[in-house]
Amino acid sequence: MTLIVEARQRLGAFSLDAAFTSEGGVTALFGRSGSGKTSLIRIIAGLARPDEALVALDGERLTDTAAGIFVPKHRRRFGYVFQEARLFPHLSVRANLSYGRWFAPRAARGESLDRIVELLGIETLLERSPARLSGGEKQRVAIGRALLSSPRLLLMDEPLAALDEARKAEILPYLERLRDETEIPIVYVSHSIAEVARLANQVIVMRDGRVEAAGPAVDILSRSSATADRREAGALLQGVVESSDAHHNLSIVALKSCRLHVPGAALAPGKPVRIRIPSRDVMLATARPEGLSALNILDGRIDQISSDEDGTVEIRLDCGGVAILSRITALSCERLDLQPGKTVFAIIKTVALET
Repeated sequence: MTLIVEARQRLGAFSLDAAFTSEGGVTALFGRSGSGKTSLIRIIAGLARPDEALVALDGERLTDTAAGIFVPKHRRRFGYVFQEARLFPHLSVRANLSYGRWFAPRAARGESLDRIVELLGIETLLERSPARLSGGEKQRVAIGRALLSSPRLLLMDEPLAALDEARKAEILPYLERLRDETEIPIVYVSHSIAEVARLANQVIVMRDGRVEAAGPAVDILSRSSATADRREAGALLQGVVESSDAHHNLSIVALKSCRLHVPGAALAPGKPVRIRIPSRDVMLATARPEGLSALNILDGRIDQISSDEDGTVEIRLDCGGVAILSRITALSCERLDLQPGKTVFAIIKTVALET
């Protein structure tokens, strides 16, 4: 699957001028509120007519203003999941799901109702009305309804933004299953770095209506410039679960040349995982420390030091081929005489890790 998007549109004082290409998987449009993410996804969906645009899926032009082409939204066969579930209140969950089936051409119908129900874990909800569902349950049903329309592309516009942290934690594993167990490409809009780090294969960083950076999630989200708030900066690593310790609720994840203890023992050995390490949770030492509670101590070499006006510095480390970011005070940097090329030890609290 290849999705090509080029769009220019003037919306009052705001100007959108953005372009990207996706080759499948989950492509995240990431950036702070007002950066143009929703405006761009609406153009992809055919919900907005831009001043100038090209939207093409696998060579089929859906919008091409230069050629006068604009395929109506109902003929694009795209699924769309909004911030709010927008379920029909007078229909049961089963009937809401079946409604999505009406939009799937008979010859193109893919996953069965039973398969979608199992994938999203909503077997016990089928006879309930939307009024009897939690926010997370409603959103899972909305995703199921979109999937049962057999979409060529699934568009998700801040689908977790209206949920509290507990409901987000409930639904994220199902989104991971959706990514891993179906072949439906997804464009996912979010301003949450935690969601994007967990779900996205490719990240498109947007700022003020422009694409500021684009590339693999592991590369883009390990740049501090990708985040609007430096407190969210960190490294995104890919590894494989080596073993689990149910007694201590920990797992050991193997990276290129090192290992990390991470929270949780439900991870199956051999399972690929992503680990996000916030830079604010990485301490540095010039000698290997002893007598610490921290389980993760990695030796590395300083690649780069960047200073900020708030009296902090960001230090990029190479720990055996794994890039780690650390944010410390400028005073600490001076006292330790940290310089590019110097060997240091990165101390990472296990409870700070995000998988």
